[in-house]
Amino acid sequence: MNAPALNWLWLASLYGAASVACFIAYAIDKSAAIGQRRRIPERTLLLLGLACGWPGGLLAQRWLGHKTIQTSFQIAYWCSVVLNVAAVGWLCTLN
Repeated sequence: MNAPALNWLWLASLYGAASVACFIAYAIDKSAAIGQRRRIPERTLLLLGLACGWPGGLLAQRWLGHKTIQTSFQIAYWCSVVLNVAAVGWLCTLN
């Protein structure tokens, strides 16, 4: 396998693993919200999304209906998506 293909495979693996972790964090937070237990801080959810986990966060928002109404969170979430995509795009141009 050539180097560019390995780079894309590594990037896809990173996004996949981070997305699974982010989805699980959203699910745990949703469960804690329902059970009135200690919650995962929004900052943590946003940082997980920023660290390539935003696709999992988006899936969790849609499937679990979690964090979809709070406007301030949605604005911060979509800003983190834009920052992540811009950073990854910029890193891809360095090769």
